[in-house]
Amino acid sequence: MKNKVSPMNLVVWLRLVVATMLAIGVLCPPEALAQTPARFYWKTLSDANAVPVIVQSFSGNTNPFDSAHTVTPGASFDATMALAGYARTFSLFDRAAMGAIIVPMGRISGEVTVAGRTFNKSANGFGDPMLEFNINILGPPAQKNIPDVMRYEPGFSLDLLVDLALPIGEYDSDQPLNIGQNRWYGRLGMPIIWQLGPWVPGRRTTLEFLPAVWFFGDNDDYVGQKMKTDPMYQLDAHLTRDLTEHFWGSLDATWYYGGKATINGVSGEKRNDFGVGLTLGYQVTDNLNLTFGYKSTLNDNAPGDLQMDVFTVSLVYGWHPLVEGMRRLKGGE
Repeated sequence: MKNKVSPMNLVVWLRLVVATMLAIGVLCPPEALAQTPARFYWKTLSDANAVPVIVQSFSGNTNPFDSAHTVTPGASFDATMALAGYARTFSLFDRAAMGAIIVPMGRISGEVTVAGRTFNKSANGFGDPMLEFNINILGPPAQKNIPDVMRYEPGFSLDLLVDLALPIGEYDSDQPLNIGQNRWYGRLGMPIIWQLGPWVPGRRTTLEFLPAVWFFGDNDDYVGQKMKTDPMYQLDAHLTRDLTEHFWGSLDATWYYGGKATINGVSGEKRNDFGVGLTLGYQVTDNLNLTFGYKSTLNDNAPGDLQMDVFTVSLVYGWHPLVEGMRRLKGGE
C-alpha cells in the first residue's frame, strides 16, 4: 500500500483527509470574484460536509461585480466581501460527486461611467447565491468506505462541473454599481487533476486545470437599458505542493476571454485578462483549514486594461459522521 498510515493514526489521518480535501476552497465564488481555488476538486470520503467562511478584498479600476465587464480608465473601486456556504460530497453511479451553495455579502464603492453618465456610488447587501454540482467522469471510483480512502490515488482525473447563480441579490436598476446582477448566469467546466509523484501526505504534488465557459442571460433593466453578454471562456491552472503534512502552497494562473456586453445595441469590448497568484494553506486542527491567497492581473499597463488585486482569507470547518464516530470510540486520538 503506497499511503503508509499506521492503524494507531488512522482516525487522525482520516479526519485530516476530510478537512483538507473537502475544505481547501470548498466553493467557487461567483464568476466576478476570482479564479477557482487550488485543490478545490480534490476528492474525499462520500458523505463528508464542510462549512466555509471566506473574506475577499478587491481593489482596481473595475467593479468586480459589473455584469457588463466594463473597464473604466482612471477609475478606482474597492470591495470587501464575505462568503458563507455549505458543501457535501456523495457518490452517484459509483462516481465521486459534490453539491454546494454559497452566498456572498458585503460592500463595494467606486466610480463608473455608463452611456456618458458618471456614477460615484456604493452598494452593500447580499449578492446572487450560487449553486454548484460536480461529478467525476474519469478517474478512481468514489470513496465509499475507509479501505477506499486508503487505496485512493487521483492519477489523472476529469470532472464535469455545473454552476448556476440565482438572480435574487441586491440590485438597484438606477445605477450600474450593484452586488447582484439581475440575470441568470452560470458555468460549464471540466476540472482536471494530474497527480505528480507519490500520493503520501507531506509529499503530494498536483497539476490542475479548469477549462470552462460562462453563459449569461439578459439584464432587461441595466440602468434603464437592455444588456446582452456573449459567453466568456475561462482557464485556471495550479501547481500545488505539500510543504509538510499540514502546510501546502500553490502557484496559480488564470485567463478570461470573451464576455462582450451589448447595451441597447452598442457593443463593448471583449475581456482578455491574465492573472497570477499564490495560495498558502494550513491545517489548524483535524477539522479546521485556513488558507491565504493573493491574485493580481498581468496585462494591465494600458489605461483600458483590467487592473485588479484580490486578497482572500478562508476558514473552513469539515467533518464526516463516520470519522467523528471513530474518534469518539478511540477516546479522541
